[in-house]
Amino acid sequence: MTDIVDQQTRSRMMAGIKGKNTKPELALRRALHARGFRYRLHSTKVHGRPDLVLPKHRAVVFVHGCFWHRHEGCRYATTPSTRQEFWQRKFVANVARDAAVRRRLLEDGWRVATVWECALRKPDQITASTERLSAWLQSDEHKIEIGTEDSQSP
Repeated sequence: MTDIVDQQTRSRMMAGIKGKNTKPELALRRALHARGFRYRLHSTKVHGRPDLVLPKHRAVVFVHGCFWHRHEGCRYATTPSTRQEFWQRKFVANVARDAAVRRRLLEDGWRVATVWECALRKPDQITASTERLSAWLQSDEHKIEIGTEDSQSP
């Protein structure tokens, strides 16, 4: 199936999709900062340029969009009906890159948190996710993944 818009329009639309400072990321940053956590943003000194780097806790946080990073079982991880082969290749590459970055960070001694976009959609979800992340930051656990059960498909 072909795209419903011309190549120039599609290019402009895709260029408008932000990779950092997204709404979910900003919500989490505000909530963590209010709890006293201090962090670096998108540090180029850390492999994979995590969204948040908390050097004091030797931890990094990725805020992943459910669509782009394929949150398994999430209703927001849909697949477009046009150009399915293209999208499948893109999604497989994204997931593989995420896994490689996570593995490298763990090998380098970093603790890794992934917070899914679906866990940051409503104020009560932001609070619950931030509480889980705060508890994890103060623990000795190496990794955590925070998503919501109510975002899963029925």
